[in-house]
Amino acid sequence: MNAQTSEEARNEQAIRTLYSLAEGNAKDTSRFVSQFTDDGYFYDVGAGKKYFGREIGLTVDVYAAAFPDMHRELYSIRSFGDHVLVELSLNGTHKGDLVIPPGTISPTGKEIHAPCCDVFRLKDGKVFSFHCYVAVPILLEQLGIFMNLQAALKR
Repeated sequence: MNAQTSEEARNEQAIRTLYSLAEGNAKDTSRFVSQFTDDGYFYDVGAGKKYFGREIGLTVDVYAAAFPDMHRELYSIRSFGDHVLVELSLNGTHKGDLVIPPGTISPTGKEIHAPCCDVFRLKDGKVFSFHCYVAVPILLEQLGIFMNLQAALKR
């Protein structure tokens, strides 16, 4: 395996910083958003929605409200030029409303350990694109609502 270039090492550190700004115990949404380029975006693939500008921080706030103890466990980080790939899990206890596109899921009190894969592209040390692939069916199953999602939604 080839050694990381200085750019790849810098990009990996930028992503580690980005994750730290979204942790439940140290959330800093404005700093999270500032880690993106002016034309950068966050794509929540499971929800089918892209966020630009200040909206990039919305999902950080939504998940922190629903899972105040949100923690991302990073299993693998790989840098390839201007791309960083991360295999991780989203972990926390569902203590607040989880707002998703079809409605709101009331707190279940259950823990999640949802598998996730994030794909980043960086420009000059800042995030240009962040594609987040959360295993939504597993997350919903861990909340105990996968087979009864419609009944769980408040509208």
